[in-house]
Amino acid sequence: MTTIRAVFFGRPGAGAFNAAGVAGLARAAARLGVAVETIWAPDPARRIDVLRDAAAGAALVIAHGGQGEAPVAAVAPEVPRTRFAVTQGRIAGPNIACFEVLQEHSAFLAGALAGWWAGGQPVAHLSGEPVPPGLRGRAAFAAGLRHAAPGTPLLTGFCGNQHDPALAEHWTEAQCGAGAVLQFAMLDGGRPGAMAALRRHGARAIGNVHDWTAEDPCFLASAIADNGWCIAAALAAHLRDDWRDARVGAEQPDAVRLALAPDVAPDLAARLAALAGELAAGHIDVPEHFSGPEFAPPVASA
Repeated sequence: MTTIRAVFFGRPGAGAFNAAGVAGLARAAARLGVAVETIWAPDPARRIDVLRDAAAGAALVIAHGGQGEAPVAAVAPEVPRTRFAVTQGRIAGPNIACFEVLQEHSAFLAGALAGWWAGGQPVAHLSGEPVPPGLRGRAAFAAGLRHAAPGTPLLTGFCGNQHDPALAEHWTEAQCGAGAVLQFAMLDGGRPGAMAALRRHGARAIGNVHDWTAEDPCFLASAIADNGWCIAAALAAHLRDDWRDARVGAEQPDAVRLALAPDVAPDLAARLAALAGELAAGHIDVPEHFSGPEFAPPVASA
């Protein structure tokens, strides 16, 4: 029997990014009639070891998320007969393929919404580890903000951990204290901490990965990028022996779009829909790098 394993970086039940991947894996495995072993890798220091163990005797290893880029790059050359899929990745190798939903498209729309909505007041972005997909998402959000409202202050930073609510709350409290009225919360298990600080300050949030507006009225929008598509695409490519990169963006709105809360004004929703059409048509070049100032909470005095 062909062995296929999927590695998730985090703990079961912690965060929407992994939840979307797990759901996509279940749907795709059932549809394609394959069995996939699931492995969880919560310890960043052991990622290479976990990938190496997962590759033993496997035909395909799926590393879910940008945290998989470095360990796959290290392990893949050791086992050339094993295929490695990296979701939301941008690395290359003879036995590596990357499958990506272009979070940059929905993040650009989120930045445009933030600029039009905030009316010149500061807005924030917060993520955990500065892995390449997160960096590209931040760059796209900043570009969308500039597109809609040049000169709007942006307080942006990476707190160092996607899954630490207390750390996210500390950073968000500092961003709100510096004037932010909205935060693009590119977090996973740490999101509840950020939300607690935003509610204290009466600030709004833009979520990511799935539609948070359906769950919490604090969310003004959500930059949807259903990474479950990536796992399904990786499995299908492996089974049909067509091993190459694949990615989709705003041209496939079931996977990539900006979901809006009911209180977003109709004229603003119409402007965003038009902008999404331009993205889907390839008329907007979304940058992948950000060169502005980084935000960090002030150091507490002794």
